[in-house]
Amino acid sequence: MKHCLICNASIHPFISFGKMPIANAFLTKDEFSQEYFFELQVAFCENCEMVQLLEQPDREKMFHEKYAFFSSTSIRMAEHFRQFAQFVKKHYLENSSSFVVEMGCNDGILLKNFISNKHIGIEPSDNVAEVAKNKGINTINSFFDESLAKDIVQDYGQADAFLGTNVMCHIPYLHSIAEGIRLLLKPKGVLIFEDPYLLDILEKTSYDQIYDEHAFYFSVASISNLFASHGLELFDVKPQNVHGGSMRYFLGHKGIHPISKNVSNQRIKEKTNGLHTPETYERLRKNIELSRNNLKDLLVNLNKQKKRVVGYAATSKSTTVINYCKLDSHLIEFISDTTPIKQGKYSPGTHIPIKPYEQFSVNYPDYALLFGWNHAEEIMNKEQSFRKNGGKWIVYVPKVDIF
Repeated sequence: MKHCLICNASIHPFISFGKMPIANAFLTKDEFSQEYFFELQVAFCENCEMVQLLEQPDREKMFHEKYAFFSSTSIRMAEHFRQFAQFVKKHYLENSSSFVVEMGCNDGILLKNFISNKHIGIEPSDNVAEVAKNKGINTINSFFDESLAKDIVQDYGQADAFLGTNVMCHIPYLHSIAEGIRLLLKPKGVLIFEDPYLLDILEKTSYDQIYDEHAFYFSVASISNLFASHGLELFDVKPQNVHGGSMRYFLGHKGIHPISKNVSNQRIKEKTNGLHTPETYERLRKNIELSRNNLKDLLVNLNKQKKRVVGYAATSKSTTVINYCKLDSHLIEFISDTTPIKQGKYSPGTHIPIKPYEQFSVNYPDYALLFGWNHAEEIMNKEQSFRKNGGKWIVYVPKVDIF
């Protein structure tokens, strides 16, 4: 029997994606035989309303010196984080001496906007942390938890703002995180973080958001329940149009910040959409299975017609789609990607070749399967010549389609 990571209630999976590799573990041929797999199962806790993985690989298997995701490769995300930093400075920091801490700072895409502030970035992946350090960002190469929070308070004092972007949902030991943040924040300090939003996943059937790094799938209700047990109060929420649909959460010590109507309005919306009921997740399972079948049927049909299909963007999310739908290099010739650390390697699990972007643009395929759908606008602007030359896009969110 499995128990909820937040409240310890008994939970059961509503879907299994089967055996799955590490989503970001792009590998060489000589690494095929040592590849790690685990069962990707998702459960809903009726008690605290948290959606979560039943099993997550050890963190060292996911975040290490060969981590393959660098945030700064996206122009759109760089602009998003610049605006985020401006917002934080305007509303929550008094001056340059205000202390900012970011958990999971990656290559410094957000914290570079706070370079003139007292700041610390916390990043566990060695290679990514090194990039942040080279940008002049004060970086601690470690995992954040309650123990590290105590060390930071002792060495630097308490923080005015604690930030996180697409990182809180990665961590299974959230009680230690929440307690660490409580200790680290000044009395009027704020915790602001954003992560993929559960309601968006349900509405778009964006099941590729489900992979090893994402231990949790947050709602306003589940976040409120979790942090309230550590004396931190959710006082505002703001939807964000990034990562396929995210929510930005604002929390502080209980009773300090006025509570926005956004919180109650969003909770009503979640209730209306049934986020608190098991039946909703049963519907999600059926929608996911339908999406899988439709995508596989489409690619098999195109293969029979001798059409060339190339994957566009070797994302973490693509690992779930490729392995769950059982797609291989017979159906997808290769995956085009601009990230040097991925090029010349193979996709986790089904081992589709990853090739430099130039291989895509020098000889356009008939169809491009858009794994980076959450950056669709940026990609479409870049790839106008692909469409002018007769190329077509295959998408699977919110439904399988060709355009």
